[in-house]
Amino acid sequence: MNEQQAHGENVRRSAEKVGASLGGLAPRIALVLGSGLGGLAARVEQPTTIAYGDLPGFPVLTVAGHAGTLIVGKLGGVPVIILNGRKHFYETSDPYPLKTMIRTLKAVGVEKLFLSNAAGSLRAHIKVSELMLITDHINFLGLNPLVGPNDDAFGPRFVPVTDAWDRDLGAKVKAAARQVGVPLHEGVYVAFRGPSFETPAEIRMAQGWGGDAVGMSSVPECLIARHCGLRVTGVSCITNMGAGLSEEKLSHAHTLENAARGAAGFEKLVMAAVGLM
Repeated sequence: MNEQQAHGENVRRSAEKVGASLGGLAPRIALVLGSGLGGLAARVEQPTTIAYGDLPGFPVLTVAGHAGTLIVGKLGGVPVIILNGRKHFYETSDPYPLKTMIRTLKAVGVEKLFLSNAAGSLRAHIKVSELMLITDHINFLGLNPLVGPNDDAFGPRFVPVTDAWDRDLGAKVKAAARQVGVPLHEGVYVAFRGPSFETPAEIRMAQGWGGDAVGMSSVPECLIARHCGLRVTGVSCITNMGAGLSEEKLSHAHTLENAARGAAGFEKLVMAAVGLM
């Protein structure tokens, strides 16, 4: 069995295990929770939890703030699947665990993917602990998770990404923000690979490109999801200003602390958005 065949088998086996946990639910929405945003998992009603380690081919997580659990249940009465934690490409060069995670969602009937992350602001008006709807992205990771042999069972060789971040879903997220009174910026997310934070010169470059926030995730998940036909929306929780834009000292602990400050608004927004989506 080659690598691609092994991956397909992992998706099949993981989908069987997740499908067996649905208990009659038919979730059409899945959410990936970013650094420091895992508190939303506690709001899932009647949850069934599966550790990533019990799902064949799923990622093994190593970063604080990422629990590594898949949760099936309801948010505000809406059936959902929560992916509490992600593998970043500063931890690995292997795209298959992330592909397995996203494609398993597709295999169990999910149609819409809501991504979240902790990010640095590139704009003075987008402040720490505020939220930003991702309207587009710039992939500066130096990699694309779809590189290599294409698996036609999941999607086409060449994927158009003009609509990588779905406008209709984004409109629903904006409507949800208005409904619950949570301020929501909009902007372009620039993905760097990390794990080092960006230099001030790199931040100025990203600003010049038209970026509004910077981080180390979400773009790979978006690309894999679009490849297999999932619609995608997403929100960044701003945890710091980009390097050189303030006097703050950047660290992962600082990221988690400020993500917690924005978590209440994030959870209110997601609860409302899921209902509208």
